[in-house]
This record gives sequence, structure tokens and C-alpha cells, in this order.
Amino acid sequence: MTAKLRDVAEHAGVSVRTVSNVVNGFAHVAPATRQRVQASIDALGYRPNLAARTLRRGRTGLLALVVPEVDSPYFADLAARTVRAAQARGLTVLVEQTDGDADREKRLLHGDRAHLVDGVLFSPWATTPADLAARTDTTPLVLLGEHDGTPGVDHVAIDNVAAAREATAHLLAAGRTRVAAVGVQPHSRNATARQRLTGYRAALTAAGLPTDPALEVPVHRLHRADGHQAMHTLLDSPDPPDAVFCFTDELALGALRAAGERGVPVPTALALVGFDDIEDGRYSTPALTTVSPDKDRIADLALDHLAHQASTPGPPRSTTAPHRLLVRETT
Repeated sequence: MTAKLRDVAEHAGVSVRTVSNVVNGFAHVAPATRQRVQASIDALGYRPNLAARTLRRGRTGLLALVVPEVDSPYFADLAARTVRAAQARGLTVLVEQTDGDADREKRLLHGDRAHLVDGVLFSPWATTPADLAARTDTTPLVLLGEHDGTPGVDHVAIDNVAAAREATAHLLAAGRTRVAAVGVQPHSRNATARQRLTGYRAALTAAGLPTDPALEVPVHRLHRADGHQAMHTLLDSPDPPDAVFCFTDELALGALRAAGERGVPVPTALALVGFDDIEDGRYSTPALTTVSPDKDRIADLALDHLAHQASTPGPPRSTTAPHRLLVRETT
């Protein structure tokens, strides 16, 4: 026999209303209670009647997660964690890839797929503050990742300036004096590179060191091949660095490969720090020191923001998720 809402409530020892709140993704349920209800849902095989719920509440139980690159290890990991967090709330996530294309981002921002979903978690690369200000679609929206202080939109991110400053300061504290930055993107609207460059420069200034344009290496993308090429460029310079802060782990892994090809030992001659804490970095040789964003917390906070918009509309909120520096073998 198909399990009903009341069966789940009796199994979990809670009210039907509490089970309904969990199934519908409402934020105001204690984590322990949510976990107990979800365990009962799984044990009984309960499945909400999505068609009936849509007709009754005007909601689909579907969310859109819009990311630039599904095959990026960082975004793939974030998507997996978001899907799991949404499942715990009885929600389903549809993943859209934009490739950072401005027109694609704009269409999704202004309501493409809006009839299908109850909310959008949006990680933009090409979207401008003007694009956000011009948005007329009323589907709840939460920005993920970096932005440049755009008003009027809910936002969840880590403090990228502080994280980059901490990573660079770690290299300086180890006695490194020529610290390069790999990941500058002057051609892109993506705020990631700008904020991490700001943190890098702040750490140099705090240590009494000047910024050196020759040590700030631009890249077209934030991938391994770009880091590989950038590292070769730095090692070909008359005065190569003794440390490198890469704006992503993918860049850092490419740089690590280039250092090995050139016979430059890491970390003795060259220290290296990445950003994102992707799985590959934990198993590289040597293992990669990195900034680790709390991706589970980012996913949970983003879903909380969407639920809050649906249940208690109000002024947009901006929330900062935690990060930490994981010191491994490359430093």
C-alpha cells in the first residue's frame, strides 16, 4: 500500500504539518527533526503527489540550478550537494549549463524555464548589475558565488577577498617573497577573479611588498591547461616566482604539472596554493594546499533563501558561507 503523509508522521513521531513542511522545503524545521522525517520518508517509500501539489499550491517542487560549467569539478560538486540538500526537503533540481554565455544567462535570468520551477539558484559569469536590475521575472532567485554588490537580489557566497588574502598571507608567512597570482581575467565580467586579485594584493600590501604586474598572470579560462601555460610563462621570466597563488584548483594542478616538467621541486623551490578544494587536489603528488569553501553550507543557505522568499517575502538578503585554508604538501 502506498504510504501517505499521515503514515510518515506516525513513523517519525511528529505532526502531519511538520512532515508537510519538510516535504515542501520550508525552512523553519529543526535539522534533527528534518533528518528524522526524511529517514521515515525513505523507510516508507513515501512519494509526494507532485501533480496534486502543483494544482493545490501553484508550485512544481522543482528548482533550477544554473551554473557556467557542469563538467567543472567545483560546479559538479556544488550541484551534487545542492541536489542532496534539495532531496532532503522533497525538492527536485534541474541543472542548466550556460558556458558563461551572456545571452544564455540573460534568457534564464529573465524567465526562460520560469514556468517549470519554483525558484532559481544562479551562478553567473557574464551577468551585469544592469541585467539584474532590469529583471522583471518574479520567480525567486538566489545568486551563488561572487558579485559586485548588486542590490535587490538574494546572494550566498564566501568572502573571496578574505580567502585570497589568507592564502597569499600563508605563502608570505613561509618566507616567500615573489608570490605570483594566476587567474586574472581582465576580459571577463566574472567577479571571481577581481575579488581574488584584490585579496592577493591586500596581503602583499600588508606585508610591505609592492605589487608586480609581471607576477599577475592573465588566463582565458580557469582550467588546468590555462594554469599549465601560465606556469611555463612564469618560469620563462628572468625573475621567476618562489610561490604561486592560483585562483582555482584546476589552475593550480596545471601549474603543478608544468613545474614538474621543468624540474622545479614543489614546495622547496616553488610553493603552490589553489582554491576550491576539488577532489583531484587531495590526491595529487604533492597534495594541493587550497582554500576550501563550505559547499554543503552554500547549498543549504541558498535553499533557505529560496524558502524564505516563498514563505516570507521581504528585502533581499546576503549571506556569507564559511571557508578554511587546508594546508597540504604543496606549501
